Amino acid sequence: MTIAVVGAGITGLSAAWELIQNTGEVTVLEAERRAGGMIVTERRDGFVVEGGPDGFLAAELDIQDLAREVGIDDHLVDQAIKGSTLWTGRQLEALPEGRAAELLGIQWRQSVGAQHAAPLQSGFRTFASGMAQIAEALVAKLGHCIRRAQGVSGLAPAAPGWRLTTSDGSSLDAAAVVLAVPAWVAGRLLSSVAVAGAQSLGDVVYQPSITVSLAYRASQVPADLDGTGFVSAADWGGRVRACTYAWRKYPGRAPDGFALLRVFLGPVDGDPATIAHSELAQILGVRGAPLWARTFEWPRGLPRYDHHHAERVARVRDGLARLPPLAIAGAAFDGVGVSACVKSGKAAGKSVLDRLGD
Repeated sequence: MTIAVVGAGITGLSAAWELIQNTGEVTVLEAERRAGGMIVTERRDGFVVEGGPDGFLAAELDIQDLAREVGIDDHLVDQAIKGSTLWTGRQLEALPEGRAAELLGIQWRQSVGAQHAAPLQSGFRTFASGMAQIAEALVAKLGHCIRRAQGVSGLAPAAPGWRLTTSDGSSLDAAAVVLAVPAWVAGRLLSSVAVAGAQSLGDVVYQPSITVSLAYRASQVPADLDGTGFVSAADWGGRVRACTYAWRKYPGRAPDGFALLRVFLGPVDGDPATIAHSELAQILGVRGAPLWARTFEWPRGLPRYDHHHAERVARVRDGLARLPPLAIAGAAFDGVGVSACVKSGKAAGKSVLDRLGD
């Protein structure tokens, strides 16, 4: 009997990879037609455009270990330059190494309850052709196991494991299940089988995200920009919260003679690309219109953990112990960083295998 993984984001793909190395019976059910979740890379005219995370902390090893396992560790690249600045509303001022990441809320391992000091000074890494490269490598390994456009609408115990009802009206019997889905989806499915505390997962707040990537000729952008980008002071009245000089941060992000800027916006009333370009003209002095712009909007982006989050997740996991093998994994539970999601997914795969072996 197969083991079912619900969700084909990086967490679910990592869980499925862990499982398939120990059992040949794995089925990944993904509601969307595309695997990878929030990891989105678009490649156009020599530009590499990220719609989700553009990299990970170099100190985080889980994703790098996974890259080695699937044979793409030679595609890992370090950021080309370091350093960042603060836009005060009047000028750009240099920031200490790692301070920009702290201002943006990036923490080492980004895991629930982590007590480690954040070695942000170690910088960031990514993949040569974009972050989607790791998801694409996993999909290539797991391709025959992945069922796209098949979300899970129901979950019920069915000896000796589970019966999952899918969005197309079919069903799948599984010996074990890994739920690698957002908190509100996990909460709904687990509530249907009376898991204690499952309803509280619906209270997890997700922060919306808007990013705009803008392409320019290099001559349109000042040549003396420092570092990998800037963050805006909290008391600045504009809508640009941060900007990455993508073509400078990592190699191969734009063709020679061109520049690629990635802007992070707060809530906007109007066209995000127009607003981003207008404020970049004020802050950086970019000249002329962009060659093109690509906007990514995530109404429910990354979860924000409150003080009770770890306790909430622990209660739910305690409730799973009385049921057939089932694990929860992902940013909703164990950390929002890409590497944290990889670690969470692989741990969930191991946990259901351990229970099946008992």
